[in-house]
Amino acid sequence: MEIGKLPNHMLEKVVFNKIKYKRKEIIQGAAIGEDNAIIDFNGEICIISTDPITGATKDIGRLAIYISCNDVASSGAEPIGALLTILAPPSTTEADIELIMKEAGEAAKELKVEIMGGHTEITDAVNRVVISTTVLGKQKKENMINTENVKVGDKVLITKYAGIEGTSILAKELEEYLEDKIDKEKMIEAQDMGKMISVIKEGIICGEIGVNYMHDITEGGVLGAVWEGAVAVNKGIKIYKELIPMKEVTKEISSILNIDPFRLISSGSMLIIAAEDQVNTIEDRLEKEGIKVTTIGEVVEKGILIDRDGALEDIDPPTSDELYKGLSILD
Repeated sequence: MEIGKLPNHMLEKVVFNKIKYKRKEIIQGAAIGEDNAIIDFNGEICIISTDPITGATKDIGRLAIYISCNDVASSGAEPIGALLTILAPPSTTEADIELIMKEAGEAAKELKVEIMGGHTEITDAVNRVVISTTVLGKQKKENMINTENVKVGDKVLITKYAGIEGTSILAKELEEYLEDKIDKEKMIEAQDMGKMISVIKEGIICGEIGVNYMHDITEGGVLGAVWEGAVAVNKGIKIYKELIPMKEVTKEISSILNIDPFRLISSGSMLIIAAEDQVNTIEDRLEKEGIKVTTIGEVVEKGILIDRDGALEDIDPPTSDELYKGLSILD
């Protein structure tokens, strides 16, 4: 099987179809294009998300906190607590674990999230450190995002830039390989893109505005997120390649590694579907927070499409993220 998230058709076949029991308190469960589970506690809802860190070996404590908090923010909720499971190989040192927890602790403090507990284990079941993080958030039920409100003509937006997380990971993990291929200043810029990885501010703000859908752009990149978003809202989506914001250094690294930057993991960027009359408000409020937001397309009756210089192409379902293809140069 390919490295990366299980393909969506396989998720439906061998994972989701095996979930047989449902409870009335669970008002959103496992589904394509949904980042979280949601539990109804009589007026207050609890948002829960879990994610592992597997593609990076550097800054993984920080990434572990940010990635799952981002998922919770995609529901417009405030993350409040995290559980960390750390599985480390026998070669791991005490200093390695201390560094991971130092990074996680600092990230959690930045986001005002408490690390509530978890599990730490040395095991020969893994050959490098794997961290799985579960984050809980809270939200009033009346503020819950409802995808049924999505209508044809709604606008599709993304925040910041495509390929944020992937660019940062590749620049850090492949620093020696890339150092004689791109300028030092660009290398620093690429590595520093990891500082943009939180989408909590835009998630909470857009939740307050009442947008119709949000999705943290992770594995599969922008095109994968658009495909999953269309499935989640049960509508078509059409986007325009030339409107997708992307740093030049992302394009340059992608070209060197022969990978598609539009299918590169993009944590730090939020996909948003909002009514047309909400777009100006979104732009104004996010601009005040220093967050770039760009309209890249719209909701259509059917089809998941990208316009490349006037030529329409179908967007295929996400497969293995381009990050793993880029990292394979180390093998």
